[in-house]
Amino acid sequence: MRPELRDQLVSLLGERVRFALPLARYTSFRIGGPADVVAEPTTLEELRMLVALLHAEHLPFFLLGGGTNILVSDSGVRGVVIKLGDGFNYACWEEREDVAAVKVGAASSLGRFVREAVRKGYQGVEFAEGIPGSVGGGLLMNAGAFGGELSRVVTTIRGVAREGRVARLSGEEIGFAYRRTTLPPQFVVTEVQLHLHRGESAEMAANMERAQRKRQQNQPHGYPNAGSIFKNPPGTYAGRLIEAAGLKGRTQGKARVSEQHANFIVNTGGASATDVKCLMEQVQHAVWERHQVWLEPEVRLVGEWPTEDRRPETGD
Repeated sequence: MRPELRDQLVSLLGERVRFALPLARYTSFRIGGPADVVAEPTTLEELRMLVALLHAEHLPFFLLGGGTNILVSDSGVRGVVIKLGDGFNYACWEEREDVAAVKVGAASSLGRFVREAVRKGYQGVEFAEGIPGSVGGGLLMNAGAFGGELSRVVTTIRGVAREGRVARLSGEEIGFAYRRTTLPPQFVVTEVQLHLHRGESAEMAANMERAQRKRQQNQPHGYPNAGSIFKNPPGTYAGRLIEAAGLKGRTQGKARVSEQHANFIVNTGGASATDVKCLMEQVQHAVWERHQVWLEPEVRLVGEWPTEDRRPETGD
């Protein structure tokens, strides 16, 4: 990085820009090499100026939310990692009769927002109880569980386009799909607006309790992980296929396929990103050989990686 650019970043953000910062502490996996730069804007204007500067310098950047659902490579991330500061942690409620329009900052905790919505008597997001990470991160992966998805309640998002322009996208302009969302290249989401309806308090409380109970019973605890590693193929569950292939407990270095839920890989202490990636590839090939189903990663690979392992050719 040119010294002049480094000085510009420091001038813009002061101590909220750091260099050669290891990312392991910022991820739920507790894995990840250093980022060249980590920048933490706390206002929309700071973010706008930062994105415009990086665009002008042709410098790539990656937006880091709560650090869940990602695997950062051992070599880290080149360019700039943007982590939204406290100025993007808020919820503004506009309540009218039985509906509410809510503007939620992208850095807000998804779980905390869900609990606030239910406390106020609004339904539609109870499924997300227990899903870790930020609202922005949940938006980018179209977080869902137990038949619900964020896409069903999101009406508008606000963010900063790659040239530094503040823009809004309607729900129709957002490319929602199963466990992913397609946005314009390098569009930084800063705010998510949702439309919620009032519900029956007892029913919502029961839905929340059911979600909590299922996660407690079925998901691993005690070891760092990134949540579900693979997407569920159409008509079945990734965990079921992995378990049927006899892979529960399979290890690679300090990474292990969870004995509690086969679609989780846990860091048993000191696992590397390479350990996890190698184990993912072993699982993919074993499931393919047994079921002729290629599992697509749900966890996002961030940073520098070797060429991605390819699906085997299907014979005639």
